This record gives sequence, structure tokens and C-alpha cells, in this order.
Amino acid sequence: MLKSYFITSLRALKRNWSYSIINVSGLTLGLACCLLLFMAIRYELSFDRHNANADRIYRMLGVDKSDPESKPNTGITFPALAALRNDFPELKDQLTMASRVKSAVVSVSNQTGTDTKRFQENDGVITFAEPEYFNLFDYTWEKGSPQTALANPNTVVLSDRIAHKYFGDTDPMGKTIRLENRMDFVVTGIVQSSTPTTSLPFDVFLSHASILAYGNSSSPDDWRSTYGGAQIYLMLPSSEHGAEASATRMEKQLVGFVNKYHRPEDAQKLRYVLQPLTDIHFATNTSNFAQRSISIEMIWSMVLIGLFILVTACINFINLATAQAIRRSREVGVRKVLGSTRAQLVRQFLGETSVLTMIAVVLALVVAQLSLPYVGELLNIKPGTVTLFSPMALGFLLALGLLTTLLAGFYPALVLSGYQPILALKGKILSSGTNRYFTLRRGLIVGQFAISQLLIIGTIVAYSQMKYFRLVDLGFNRDAIITVTVPQNEPGQLANLRAQLTNVPGIAAISFGMTTPASTSNWTTGFRFENEDKDPDYGVLMRPADTAYVRTYGLKLLAGRMYLPADTIRELVINETFMKRLGFQKPEQVIGKMMTVAGENVKKPIVGVVKDFNMFSLRDEVVPSVLTTRRGHYRTMAIKLSTEKGGAETIRQVLQKVETAWTATYPEFVFSYEFLDETLASFYKSEERMYALLQLLAGIAIFIGCLGLYGVVAFMAESRTKEVGVRKALGASAAHIFGLFSTDFIRLVVIALVLSSPLAWYIMNQWLQKFEYKIDIEWWMFALAGGLAVSIALLTVSFQSVKAALMNPVKSLRSE
Repeated sequence: MLKSYFITSLRALKRNWSYSIINVSGLTLGLACCLLLFMAIRYELSFDRHNANADRIYRMLGVDKSDPESKPNTGITFPALAALRNDFPELKDQLTMASRVKSAVVSVSNQTGTDTKRFQENDGVITFAEPEYFNLFDYTWEKGSPQTALANPNTVVLSDRIAHKYFGDTDPMGKTIRLENRMDFVVTGIVQSSTPTTSLPFDVFLSHASILAYGNSSSPDDWRSTYGGAQIYLMLPSSEHGAEASATRMEKQLVGFVNKYHRPEDAQKLRYVLQPLTDIHFATNTSNFAQRSISIEMIWSMVLIGLFILVTACINFINLATAQAIRRSREVGVRKVLGSTRAQLVRQFLGETSVLTMIAVVLALVVAQLSLPYVGELLNIKPGTVTLFSPMALGFLLALGLLTTLLAGFYPALVLSGYQPILALKGKILSSGTNRYFTLRRGLIVGQFAISQLLIIGTIVAYSQMKYFRLVDLGFNRDAIITVTVPQNEPGQLANLRAQLTNVPGIAAISFGMTTPASTSNWTTGFRFENEDKDPDYGVLMRPADTAYVRTYGLKLLAGRMYLPADTIRELVINETFMKRLGFQKPEQVIGKMMTVAGENVKKPIVGVVKDFNMFSLRDEVVPSVLTTRRGHYRTMAIKLSTEKGGAETIRQVLQKVETAWTATYPEFVFSYEFLDETLASFYKSEERMYALLQLLAGIAIFIGCLGLYGVVAFMAESRTKEVGVRKALGASAAHIFGLFSTDFIRLVVIALVLSSPLAWYIMNQWLQKFEYKIDIEWWMFALAGGLAVSIALLTVSFQSVKAALMNPVKSLRSE
């Protein structure tokens, strides 16, 4: 019987080959999209799960209780680690600090010292760590001991990848690396490289006992300053009530810890909370060593979009199957007359669906494999970390194929098997409700249009927001500026570098500062204004920079003047927001006022007010900020390039001269640069990925929807053949017939737009809420989506509509 079903199914599919190709195409795209999205979601959800005790590991965050809108702070006061070990001895060996080195040059010399290789390592590669670090996080050791490798100062553990990079095939044990030309470290251990799905992607582990000598932290007794590069992790003991209950109990105990060690005024504002290790990857509101956070909302969006695509493909299948119903009505009648039961017919038609689905499953696997490199690049998935031929992926695809068979095949099977034999053999089968727009078939089409328009509207809104990012006035100039990271400098080095570059043609301005105006690296500190006896309940953002900072970045002074040159804090320039927070309405009113800042005791004068400029990404509002001099904090050189004629060739020549001057000033370091506009664009990588994903999936949903439309038009053309013939015999033109079909679908598009618009507005409005600076969702976005859907629908139905309109009425009215 099964063999008979299979052979009959193949014959039916071969006989209706065009219908089969369209159906397989739609199912293939739907299944391939679902498979790729499933693998991407599984990849994201696997972050940090490779650690055996992942569910018991937490990161400490500081929360400002006085400001409900403030973001959790990952930075920890440096003496907190020792105090926690003292107050919680049960956690002594399950508590550790990771203190990253943002970017550094690693020098490796041969045994004779005659040849030195230098490597520029970016953020997230190097960290200071303790032996306890390896009690929490799982690493496979190739050489050395986790208990002793980092016990002594000036020792380092390398990953096998970075060890091969530094030393090639030679044994790295006992070899020396030099960091930032400041300190030597001896290799005492080798571990296997971390899995790509980790929030702590370090390859170089420096002994934490060397951090004070290296100068990468604040004082060991300073409870007021938080070090943003340091993060504390702890592993809680197993509990019968679960890890969440243990974390809640620990947070309550940390209240007393804060009151014990922090000043009363600080303790009133500070609260420590514990963040699960497995949540770090999805925490877009806190810093992440991996710098690759993806929100859990985007994960759910991917799930919903995958379901939408699958539903669209199934609707497409149902509509095409229904379009073939009249053609197969006589076949059903003959089968029933010869004794077939309805159950047998249902199995027969489900068998045809399953054959189509299995073909689609195989093709979907091929399409997904071919698309995997592009999707991996789009979603920032590292090559080789996802394979479609794993048991999990194949099992998911087969289960999806079975689900699709039931969803797509059950309703058409019931319809086809329910025909009455007498009517079927006479060819008088008509679809009930042909002229009603809310039949199941039209409801499915409306649903298909609604899904497509939902994705189109989302794409339009995301495009508009991304365009806003590129064009919005940030309060400073971001064009034609290159930035170069400056190493810790000796007196006179910056002046020497500036002198070499001042007269270089093509350079309009040069400035040294801690960071660019908008940056992910920030220094927030307390202050006291005039004669106040305590710090306010908010801090200020420091932007130490030289006197050329304002001119180089195009900042605008509203009142006063720029501060005078100095190596230390001498005079202050504040921004508009700070001025208003102090209670002043006009910039001139604050000029000459005195304040202390950055822990200093001597009051400094405010000599200028600068117009507000964006300091973070556009997700965040402008905060009170201070510009001042402090040469020891200058880590960034900004070069404003001339915009005169010369083009790319001039830029290359300027960069060559900059590199020559740099190498002469810092021969022990590697020259590298970034264009500021590209750096700022990197702030929105997750949004760019979302926009690109919406573009791709919206296009696929529209294409599948077009296949479904083609099937429905074919059905309508066939079911209304005699109606068209009568209309033409009575004088109706081809244009009138075309309009008759087209009007039906325009109505469906309008209904779908009305249904999808509120949901699209809600979803995209929620997405926009995470940005402090955002566009407004306007009516034209919905009109444009509707216009696009109408145009696509008309283009799709035109072939069948024109064919029906041009048919000879004699042929269509011929008696059967």
C-alpha cells in the first residue's frame, strides 16, 4: 500500500510539474531560513555554557540606587576583592578578578636580543588574572599548572593560538614577552584557546600580583574610584533551593558589605547585584570583554521571524494545493467510485505532501550550507563554529519537515478528499465563498500579506534609524579625522610628535586627549562646586585633552574661552548639560565659578562652556562633562585631515608621514590608526545586523508570498473562467477583466496593511525606545510598505490576469 501511495504521488507530482516546482521552491526557502535561524539562535544561547559550573558563576555589578535610570556598572573598586575574601572565607578560592588591558603592544625578542617582533593586541585579548581564575572557568592545560602558573609576579599564561603567534613552533615555556615596553613576563603555562562562545575571550593571562607594579589599577586602598577594566566573578556553593536563591541571599549579604567598607554618602547610593554568567552575552546595557552583545529581544525576534517564514511557506503550499483542487476533482470522483475511502485519500494527498517536503528538506540543507558563510558574516558567527551536519541540526530539520507536512498538507487533503463523487465527475466542483473576502483561503492570503508587510515596515523603520545615525549632528566633527592610540608617554614625547607633524601638508589640526568626544572608554568622577561641603549625588564625565581638542573636533564654545596649556588640571571647560544641572540658565553665569574635581583638593575656575556633544552611542543621553588638561591621561592622538583636493593619494602620503614621525618617537610600538567615522559606526553593529537580517528575510517572505499569490490567481482564473467569458461576450475589455482580478488583491493588501500596521508600530516603537536619540515612526512608512506590497501583488497577478483577460470567450463558454 505504501509503495502504491509513493508511486501514485510521484506520478501526480510529475503530471503537475510546474505546481511541484513552485511548491518545492517555497518550502525549500522556508525550511532553509528556519534551519539557519535555528543554528544562529543555538549558537547565541550556547555562550559560556561550556563551563561546567556556568549556572553557579556570577559577575558583581554596582547599581546606583539614587538613579533608577542609571545602567549597572561592571567596574569594581580595587580593594573589594581582598575584602570579599576576608568577609566571605567560604568563597576564598571561588572568587576572582579579571582586569583587562584595553590595548597593548607585546614585544617578543630572540635569545640574543638582536631581533624583536611586535604585536598590537586589541581589547579583550590580555587580562591580569589570579590562579583562582582557573577554579571558576574551564580551560584545558597543555603545559604548566593552574595552581602555580600565575602565583608569582611577572608570569604569564598564553593560549596555544597566541603562543604559536609569538614563538612559532618553538617551546614557549620559560620564554619572555614584554608588555608596552614597560614590564617583562615569563611564560609559565599554555592553555587551549577559549571557545568562540565565551564572554571572556582572553589569550594572554598576566599574573595579578603584577598589576600594581604595571600601573593598571587604582590604589589598593581606594574605595571611591571604580576601575572599569576590572570585573569580579564568584562561584556560589550548590544549594538545594537553586542558584537563583543562593544569589538572592548573597545580594542581601552584600548590603552589609557596602555599609562596612564604603563612606556613608557612597553607601547610600551603591548596591551590588549578581549577574549570571550566562546572561552576560545578552546584557547590552553593561560592558562585555567580548564586545559582542546581542539582546535577548533579538533572539526572540529571530524565533518569531523564523516562524513567520515557515507559516508563509505553508500558506503558500495550501494556496497552491487549493488552486489545483478543481483539476483533480475528477480524479477524486473516480477514486471514490472505485471504493476509496476518505481516510485513504487523505493519506494519499498527505503522501504527496511528504514527498514534496522531503525533496524540499534535502534542497534546504544544500541551500543552507551554501548560504552559511554569508549568514555567519551577517550575524558575526565565527567560521567553523556552526555545522549543519550535526545530529542536532539534522534532527531539527527532519522534525521541521514533519511539522511542515502536517501544517501544509492536512487542510488541502481534507478539501480534496471531501468532494462528492457525482459533482466531481460532472466537473461542477466550485469553491464555496468565491466572492467573499474572509473565507479561509483569503484569510490565509491576508495573513501572508500581513507577515510580508510587517517585515517591510520593520525594514523601513530600521533603515531610517540607521540613516539617522549616519547623518545626525553629534555636536562634533567626525569626518576626515584619524585617531591613533598613544602609549604611556614621557615628558616631551607628545610635543616632539606634534612638532614633526605640524607642518605636514594635508594635516589641518592635531590634538591629544584621553579619548575622542564619543567613546566607550570613560572616566567618571566626583566633584564639589563652590562652597558645598559634600559631593553631589551625581558624577561628571572627564575628557582630559589639550587646547587643540575643541578646534580639531569642531566643538563650539558658547561662552568664555578655552583653558590655557598645562600638564595638570588648571582650568575647566564644562558642557551645557553640566551648566544646567548646576542651576544656571545662561553660559555666562557660570564663568568664573570654582570647583574641585577628580579627587583634587584645590579649587579650579570654570573658564568656558561648550555646546553639548554626544559622548557615547546614540542610545544614551548627554551627561555632565568636564574638559581639562591632564597630560598623563592622554591616550589618543586625533589628526584632522585637510579637505582640499588631493583625494586618496594625498591621504596615503599623509599617513606615511604620520607613521614615519610616530616610529621616530615611539620605536618600540606598532603604528595603527582608525578613521573616526568608522569607529563611531562600529557602535551600532548589532543594529546593522538586525537591519541586514530584516532586509534578507523580508525579501524571502515577499518572494514566497508571490509564489502563493501566483497560485491563488491561477485558482481564481480557473474557477471564474465562464464568468470571464460571459463578461467578454457582453463587451467587457481586457483592461476591465484585469482590473476585476487586481481589485480583489488590492483589497487584500489593504486589509493586511490595516492588520499588520499596529503590530509593526508596537514592535518597532519598542525597539526604538532603547535609543535616547531616535526617529519618529511616521505615516509615510506604512504607506510606502503598502505601496510596495500593492506593486508586488500587481506584478505577480498580472501574468495570470492578462492570460484570463485575453482568453477566447468561445473557448471558455464551451459546454463540457
